[in-house]
Amino acid sequence: MFSKDTIIIVKFIDAAANRVNLIAAMDLGGPSLNFDSENFVKQFYIPSYILVPEAKAESLPDIPECPVLVFINSRSGGQLGGDLLITYRSILNENQVFDLGEKSPDSVLRRIFLNLERLKNNGDEFAPKLAKKLRIIVAGGDGTAGWLLGVVSDLKLSQPPPIATVPLGTGNNLPFSFGWGKKNPGTDRNSVLSFLEQVRKAKEMKIDSWHILMRMRVPKEGTCEPIAPLELPHSLHAFHRVSSTDDLNVEGYDTFRGGFWNYFSMGMDAQVSYAFHSERKLHPEKFKNQLVNQSTYAKLGCTQGWFFASLVHPSSRNIAQLCKVKVMKKHGVWQDLQIPQSTVERLDSPFVDDGLLEIVGFKDAWHGLVLLAPNGHGTRLAQAHRIRFEFHKGAADATYMRIDGEPWKQPLPVNDETVEVEISNLGQVTMLATHDCRSKSVFDPSSPVAQHDEKDSDNEDESTGEEWRKFGAAETFKIPDEVDISQLS
Repeated sequence: MFSKDTIIIVKFIDAAANRVNLIAAMDLGGPSLNFDSENFVKQFYIPSYILVPEAKAESLPDIPECPVLVFINSRSGGQLGGDLLITYRSILNENQVFDLGEKSPDSVLRRIFLNLERLKNNGDEFAPKLAKKLRIIVAGGDGTAGWLLGVVSDLKLSQPPPIATVPLGTGNNLPFSFGWGKKNPGTDRNSVLSFLEQVRKAKEMKIDSWHILMRMRVPKEGTCEPIAPLELPHSLHAFHRVSSTDDLNVEGYDTFRGGFWNYFSMGMDAQVSYAFHSERKLHPEKFKNQLVNQSTYAKLGCTQGWFFASLVHPSSRNIAQLCKVKVMKKHGVWQDLQIPQSTVERLDSPFVDDGLLEIVGFKDAWHGLVLLAPNGHGTRLAQAHRIRFEFHKGAADATYMRIDGEPWKQPLPVNDETVEVEISNLGQVTMLATHDCRSKSVFDPSSPVAQHDEKDSDNEDESTGEEWRKFGAAETFKIPDEVDISQLS
């Protein structure tokens, strides 16, 4: 029997093969660029009166080909984030480059788009043309990228700008999936100009967004709060009960909701990540270099017992023993996902915009090593529109979970308490990708033809209430003041 000790709900770590390849896809540094820098920079420049409402209007001869707003987590990647911030501000208008440690993206974007609308209504011809070409660059880890994606989704813009990601974190799965590599492309002027050129030439790709709901009965004793030193990811926050008719509120339960774009994982994969992030939070002075961070992460994988799962992890910690897993392959119809299982049904090719989750299992780290192989992947268990975990009472005291690189340790029910986690499809957002990226769109003529039932895919589940259709920037994707954004992976 194929017992899974970790399960990963994947969207596009690498949609072509469901893996995270740890080899960087590209290095955007290198030789000097052969073009006039001053004229080149004009393609990305945004005048101050667009960015700052009180600034005087400027007259430009041409609309910039690729105007960009740049958001940088200055605390990511050790000193790299701060260095990158300085370089971008030396090249572009400093008013179009934002330090996420000082200004939140929701307030910045709301101000800019309100100003663009005001200028348009006042007859400014430059503003609406620039808005159509606008692109966003976000530099940080996957957590930082998810923050920006959530804010852009929640602003409900008529023309939301596509987003390019600079890999400054430890895992950098989002940048890798869309061709931007896994290691930082460099913080010097030439590297930044090279990255801007890649952004100018990048293609737009729609990707699925995912809503996650976690509901826990308030225990008679103890707490259902995550176990220290890590708290819930910033993308998963408690929301306030607004009325007794709110379809997400249940009396006697604590309910959390949030969103993600890349993956949700549970088991030993999340346990290793939890060990890394806990150590980084307790000893931040040891985590100042991206390469050192990645090396430390790999070492922790060995010390957590993942390579000897059958010896150090009892069968009671197997996912199948912890919870019941149900999937919705057709809207409105739930069915049990059998774990373990020895055979797997035929599955369609995975795409980043097909509205389906890829459910992948791993037995142990030796199985996980296939991720390093060119065509390696885990065992694909199913494809589904929704998935639900119902944890067994008393199966274990806690389990490890992770959303887009951000882990936590979740207490599990002891007596009559219950914990449920449900993931469902929630619209799409637009990413920027290099033309040779690994992620594939179902609408790409070069992609294999998907065999999904289009009629079924287009019908939204009738049980999906309005609250399921929102992320909520004011709650879900607003980083609390007390959170150190350097901890966002």
